[in-house]
Amino acid sequence: MKTEVGVFIKNRLLFSYFIKKKCSIFKKLVDILLQNVLYTKYVHENIFRKEIHMKKLLSILFFTCSCFSFAEHRISWEAVGALPAQKSYDKNIGTAGLLQGMIDDYVIVGGGANFPIKPLTEGGSKVTHKDIYLLKESKNGLDLVEQIQWNTPIGYGASVSTGKEIYYLGGSPEAAHNKDVLKVSVKNGKMKIEKVAELMLGFENGVATYQNGKIYYGVGKIEHEEGKLKNSNRFFVLDLKTGENKELAAFPGEARQQTVGQVLNGKFYVFSGGSSVSYIDGYAYDFEKNVWEKVADVVVNGEKILLLGANSVKISEDEMLVIGGFNHDLWNEASDKLSNLKDKELADYKAQYFGKEPFRYGWNRKILVFNAKENRWRSIGEVPFDAPCGAAFLKHGNILYSINGEIKPGVRTPRIFRGEFR
Repeated sequence: MKTEVGVFIKNRLLFSYFIKKKCSIFKKLVDILLQNVLYTKYVHENIFRKEIHMKKLLSILFFTCSCFSFAEHRISWEAVGALPAQKSYDKNIGTAGLLQGMIDDYVIVGGGANFPIKPLTEGGSKVTHKDIYLLKESKNGLDLVEQIQWNTPIGYGASVSTGKEIYYLGGSPEAAHNKDVLKVSVKNGKMKIEKVAELMLGFENGVATYQNGKIYYGVGKIEHEEGKLKNSNRFFVLDLKTGENKELAAFPGEARQQTVGQVLNGKFYVFSGGSSVSYIDGYAYDFEKNVWEKVADVVVNGEKILLLGANSVKISEDEMLVIGGFNHDLWNEASDKLSNLKDKELADYKAQYFGKEPFRYGWNRKILVFNAKENRWRSIGEVPFDAPCGAAFLKHGNILYSINGEIKPGVRTPRIFRGEFR
């Protein structure tokens, strides 16, 4: 085992924030931090392990004073707790692929999947959960109002909020329920969950949006002739009043899953996603004409950014904000090697690939904004926490919530992060 004197700071923005002088408190804390760091070590296969002396200081640095420009605003982030344990479990280790949405000032999340018994690297099985949480915003974060279980486990479906209800499409490990459309509503602090329709085909890891009493959905894993789910570019509409499903013009890009999308200026913008390879292309759907048009690829300052596993919120009629997403090049490499290597080579690659610390995967920590009027992507900074994939991501007024999500293959975070536009 070798040791090396040095300092490893995980968040690269520490020094850029300091230089740009965006937060005076932050500058003072950086000075203190640099006087109180310990050494870092290479341990076991030369993987860096951080040993920072002042954990409380780091918490303040990363989550209270992460300030950056957002147009004329700043966003400050803080950690605000975790979700309660699912029923029959001692603790909640975090999930990915959650049901999510806002109803008035209630936050509703639930379901999702994780590896609660044994880690993926030890052969653990993925469990999809039934628990759904009703949370109320408070000055300290999110307070639990109610926790219930749905009849069946749910995860990796598409969530659509209307303001008064949340619709959840597909997303069940049970084939008998991956066509279900659930409606979540709230009355007097109590959730009501009911099945209200069925999709034309089984569906998960797709994109969906609500428009004028209809839900538009597709571009994900969709049931095909053999009854199994596979990546698809098919696109549908569900009329909530009649329950009728209708197939629409197909998404022009290759079949894929885990895209991001928002309605901007009356069109449905859908970006990125992946299959065995990464995609960065984008298209806008015209509801009236039933046609798609090509729009800007997800490229910022010449860098291709993969949004597979990312999530988005609408921040204005023209703009959407995105966090998370796998690393573009590493996704392609891992998909190839995990599919094609054999025996010892495969075992060695798995040990190396799954054994990394979260920051080694290079997942997207940039906070991205797409402007539909300008047809342009830009970065406005980075989140001061591990990049999430499959997290719930919600906006209410000037508050953002990033809830749970995967932070490396097979590993979830239980934490909830709140960002506030200032």
